[in-house]
Amino acid sequence: MGKRTKKVGITGKYGTRYGSTLRKIVRKMEVSQHSTYRCVFCGKDSVKRTCAGIWHCRSCRKTMAGGAYTLSTASGVTVRSTIGRLRRLADEKA
Repeated sequence: MGKRTKKVGITGKYGTRYGSTLRKIVRKMEVSQHSTYRCVFCGKDSVKRTCAGIWHCRSCRKTMAGGAYTLSTASGVTVRSTIGRLRRLADEKA
């Protein structure tokens, strides 16, 4: 089967509707939500999105929470690093 869309990719289903800028934004979100991500527990690229914010690893069968379109969001990474830093500070004081 030949390649049907050269530029628009997954947003070819929208045709000429909604404007090119909105279709580019939607393309970015749809590509990220349909791709597979690396599992933090088993290390395999088998994490898929089941619904908005819920991600499931097909290999180790763990379910985890994340962003709506990507497994880890920028604010989630910031929170995780802040919690780790505060834990280290608490361990040094104790």
